[in-house]
Amino acid sequence: MGTWGAPVQADRGVPGLVVKLGDYPLHHGGVGAVRSLGRLGVPMYAITEDRYTPAAASRYLRRAFVWPTTGTEEPEWLVDGLLRIGRRIGRPTVLIPTDEEAAVLIAEHQEELATRFLFPRVDAKLPRRLASKQGLHELCVEHGIESPASAFPQSYADVERFAETARFPVVAKNREAFERRRQPAVNGTTRIADRHCLLRLARGWGERPGVILQEYLPREDAEDWIVHACFDADSTPLAMFTGVKVRSWPPHAGMTANAYVVDNPELADIAARFIKQIGFTGVIDLDLRFDRRDGRYKLLDFNPRMGAQFRLFENEAGIDVVRAMHLDLTGRPVPEGEQLAGRRYIVENIDLPALLAYRRSGYTTPHAPPRASGTELAWLAGDDPLPFLTMLARFVRPGAKHLYQLWRDNRLGNAHVRP
Repeated sequence: MGTWGAPVQADRGVPGLVVKLGDYPLHHGGVGAVRSLGRLGVPMYAITEDRYTPAAASRYLRRAFVWPTTGTEEPEWLVDGLLRIGRRIGRPTVLIPTDEEAAVLIAEHQEELATRFLFPRVDAKLPRRLASKQGLHELCVEHGIESPASAFPQSYADVERFAETARFPVVAKNREAFERRRQPAVNGTTRIADRHCLLRLARGWGERPGVILQEYLPREDAEDWIVHACFDADSTPLAMFTGVKVRSWPPHAGMTANAYVVDNPELADIAARFIKQIGFTGVIDLDLRFDRRDGRYKLLDFNPRMGAQFRLFENEAGIDVVRAMHLDLTGRPVPEGEQLAGRRYIVENIDLPALLAYRRSGYTTPHAPPRASGTELAWLAGDDPLPFLTMLARFVRPGAKHLYQLWRDNRLGNAHVRP
């Protein structure tokens, strides 16, 4: 139901299926998608690692399909599995990918999957290119979008040459979406302090390092922004939202832990123009960093799918990006409305360690409002309490790991981010 105005009229005859590849059971984005459409009466299904994930516990989930995957399986096998699930649902179903691997798989096997599912039709090669750090950088250069200076070493000798002239610290990231699961070079985004640390780390990357080495944007001179949007078949925005990230976990480059909706027409225009230029269709989640040194927004990540924190954003008509996509794919109009500025989003299980880390970081968010106009919690919902309780039950060991990682990172002076 919409926050303001009339209820959103979704097609209840077309279910939704949350698609995830890989082992990350504590995923609040999937829970958010189940709730968002489920509250409209849309039958919801989800692929889960087991029967005891938070998403599987939601009152709005009609059925969990237990299908453990790693994201490294052969694409044909994954497509066959999705089609089997589609046959069990028994009617056309909207696919909602929650990771890059799922988004790429769907795009590259559109013809097979279209026999059972509904999804935005896009250039089959584009999502893989956008999910690739190198591919994204090349698209930014091609279309005049600001991004951090980057290098793509092809050998250890290339790393040595880079180290001779690089300005440290630098950032290392896994270059390709699928390689982060098969053979990750780094454990997520990694801040490297000096030449010695870089060369020592690079010795373990093999003959062809699967990394991108990127300019480090000092946190004291930067502010992190996010854009979530849904685009129609003509790459025209159906729903567009902007916000500022207050905290993330792991710190400064990981998953959003605390954020606010903040109107930013300049940022919305940058995103809309870029999407039009590349011809993308569907839902996006962008991470950008505002560099105060030159006054420019620099694109860090382009996720060609729903972001985990998408429920931060809703307009006055009750539309978020998942609802916009479902309405569009089922031939229904997407109600327009202003985004609910000042709204806050908190991920309960990671915001506390993030808060402790940020107190010592020197990072500030001057664009965040002094108080929230409303708060959306990632896990706790009065009409759907079991996912929160399930998260708590499963969080003990990962939570201890997060706190240990915080202590370790503060001690070493490096920030390690999500895989």
